[in-house]
Amino acid sequence: MNTAAAADSGHCDHCAHHHELQVNGLSVAYQEIRALEGVSFATSCGNTVALIGPNGAGKSTLLKAIAGLVPRSAGSILWRGVKVAQWHREFAYLPQREDVDWSFPVTVRGLVEMGRYSQLGWWRRWRAVDEEKVLEAMKSMHLEGLENRQISELSGGQQQRAFIARALAQEAHVLMLDEPFNGLDRPARENLAALLRQQAAEGRLVIASHHDLNTVADLFDEVLILNRRAVAFGPVQEVFTESNLALAYG
Repeated sequence: MNTAAAADSGHCDHCAHHHELQVNGLSVAYQEIRALEGVSFATSCGNTVALIGPNGAGKSTLLKAIAGLVPRSAGSILWRGVKVAQWHREFAYLPQREDVDWSFPVTVRGLVEMGRYSQLGWWRRWRAVDEEKVLEAMKSMHLEGLENRQISELSGGQQQRAFIARALAQEAHVLMLDEPFNGLDRPARENLAALLRQQAAEGRLVIASHHDLNTVADLFDEVLILNRRAVAFGPVQEVFTESNLALAYG
């Protein structure tokens, strides 16, 4: 698939037994401003997907719309073939680091425990399985020894890992990250990239907005090139081309 039309046609060669995310004709408007218009693509668990495009292209808005954090003016989102009307506990959204109040008094463990709240419901007590999921998530993100640290005391890479651990404790299948590599030094970027590839290998879907065009091919399997509309979607090797980038970036 190497055009937006191919993305609209729907689909792909993803294995049928994988959990599939379908975005169909998605539009989002802020008052009179169209942030997204008719965006369509389909992908599934096991993939890492980059959202790229110029500033103001709607990358953050697309992530928030899929996560159910901003209303859609048109279109639908299907997860495992079922329409998603609002926030879904199998989706986890990680905002840009600049949008997080790092002075909020919570430890790494406390942050990761928040991921279990959607599983507990209103009246259920903390269970052994909840404790197990929290410990597994922190171990998966290599946060051992940092459990009692305040999140404000962490490095940028550690903060990202703590938020991903919260998503894993939530048992999310879809991880949506807004510029996760922004502001990280090279070792932290490489560490985070390896951890995200590991999440995809374990059967999760990773979708991330990304601005560094030089690293797209190294980090992601698929790419959605966006400028309010879908310019192109598909495997990086097929659609990450100079002609498609020129359409998006002018």
